[in-house]
Amino acid sequence: MLNVGKIEEGLVLDHIKAGKSMGIYKHLGLGRSDYTVALIKNARSNAMGKKDILKVECDPDALNLDVIAFIDPDITVNVIRNGEIVEKRKLALPKMVTNVIRCTNPRCISTIEQELPQVFYLADSRHKVYRCRYCDERHTEKGSKSWFQ
Repeated sequence: MLNVGKIEEGLVLDHIKAGKSMGIYKHLGLGRSDYTVALIKNARSNAMGKKDILKVECDPDALNLDVIAFIDPDITVNVIRNGEIVEKRKLALPKMVTNVIRCTNPRCISTIEQELPQVFYLADSRHKVYRCRYCDERHTEKGSKSWFQ
């Protein structure tokens, strides 16, 4: 059995769909940070069959929860202080995401002007449809080849 020690302060991201933790790791910039990170892939779960778990020892307010919610809004975020869970946060799809997905419209100003941020707003929360702020191009998780940058 795998045993990963507890953290004193930070976040435990639980109930991540199996295989999605690396995308979260990348988009949170954890590879460029000096945080202690434990990534568990394909852990057994009674409710989900398999799941991923991320433990990040950091200031609990340091990570962008909108990125996490965009990738998988069903993730449970456990806030840890002094080695104990002090809060469980349920996430919702963010109203706007910046530099997480890329516009695929070749005529979009964000494609031409590379320094512009890639900004998308939530157009349909039921179907997880986002639209480009500049050209209104529609992006969905299933329909876009370049969903994540």
